[in-house]
Amino acid sequence: MQRYSHIFYIALEAVAANKFRSFLTTLGIIFGVAAVIAMMAIGTGAKQEILEQIKLVGVNNIVITPVIKGSSETQEEEDGKSVKRKYSPGLTLKDATGIKEIIPTVLQVSPEVTYETFIIKDGIRRSAKLNGVTPDFFKVYNLNLQDGYLLTEEHLRNSSPVCIIGPTIKSKFFSQENPLGKYIKCGHIWLKVIGILEDRKINLGATRDLGISDYNNNIYAPLQTVLLRYKDRSIIDARSIHGGGSSIVVTGGSIASFWSSSGSDETNFNQLDKIVVQVHETEQLMPTTNIIHKLLKRRHCDTEDFEIKVPEILLKQEQRTKDIFNVVLAVIAGISLVVGGIGIMNIMLASVIERIKEIGIRMAIGATRKDIIIQFLLEAILISLTGGIIGILTGFLFARIIMQATGILTIISPLSIFVSFGVSAAIGIIFGYIPAKRAAGQDPVVSLRHE
Repeated sequence: MQRYSHIFYIALEAVAANKFRSFLTTLGIIFGVAAVIAMMAIGTGAKQEILEQIKLVGVNNIVITPVIKGSSETQEEEDGKSVKRKYSPGLTLKDATGIKEIIPTVLQVSPEVTYETFIIKDGIRRSAKLNGVTPDFFKVYNLNLQDGYLLTEEHLRNSSPVCIIGPTIKSKFFSQENPLGKYIKCGHIWLKVIGILEDRKINLGATRDLGISDYNNNIYAPLQTVLLRYKDRSIIDARSIHGGGSSIVVTGGSIASFWSSSGSDETNFNQLDKIVVQVHETEQLMPTTNIIHKLLKRRHCDTEDFEIKVPEILLKQEQRTKDIFNVVLAVIAGISLVVGGIGIMNIMLASVIERIKEIGIRMAIGATRKDIIIQFLLEAILISLTGGIIGILTGFLFARIIMQATGILTIISPLSIFVSFGVSAAIGIIFGYIPAKRAAGQDPVVSLRHE
């Protein structure tokens, strides 16, 4: 053991004696390891973002939204011919009920309606979103309460004027008091607060790209309450029909929108803004999506005025694309590590030529070929491991700079550190063995005569 420790000190002195050259030798390893750490951090961060987004959109969910088409009774086709548009009732509560009752793979259905409104309390007025939902909404999106209780079927049946508020609403309007049991005015209706949602971190980019809402800043009331007491776009007042149907005004508490032969091309007469369908298993997503498409098309008189998306599948496809990109980047970083290893080998080979006389003296006083191999191998490993440690620290720095400069989430995992350190050690052994073998193969007599 003492013999090997003596060889280690000799190798350490040899590396320390040529500090600048040793540092230049480690540069390839430093930047290679740093690149591997940074790339794996980007990949881990991307995977974490995808998982968080899947939590936001819910697991095994299918999202159905209405397509707001032109308001005229005729539509231009690609060949320029005008065809009579068939009437469609739009996305309605009956669609949601039909999906739940007819399709066996469906676990839960959450119909939603959303209105931009304002909130008034104690002279404070703020804009907010009023969401009409059912009890299944909170199960579909895995939303929990920090206090109070959830909406029930009885609230739906009775159109009860109750609501659940997000934590942001609580902090704005009830910062000094417990909101449970208190009333808050949404538009022209008063709602009793029965629950407060847990705070959920929302990425603003995710809300924009995935079409999800900021749960923290919304008010949730029973769907029937919103449709009955606030606004129902599916209700058509006979008095609003003028000139044999030339203009139809959609009402329900207030004028929501209108469409006529010359009218708006952004008319929304859909009763619902969204239907979220949750299936039992991931494998049932696409078959259920196809069935829902056929069912809704038949119910809407062959008018495809709806859009169906499967966020989880879209996100997983995005994840696969990112994984491929990260593999390519990791391979490039790995190539730089190999180049760094070749640099170590070249420098060690040059060092063998410079130290032939030293090798001859050591062998003349009793060092074996094994001792020489171990000495030069240790020198290569020391250089490689030093470069690996500095490279890991540099990788941490690169990951932080990337996150600060680009906003890309980077997460450094213990696995990336272990892999980088192990690879740098392996490179020292692999690329240090050839110079060590060459040093041990020197003839002692010839080495002593070398000038």
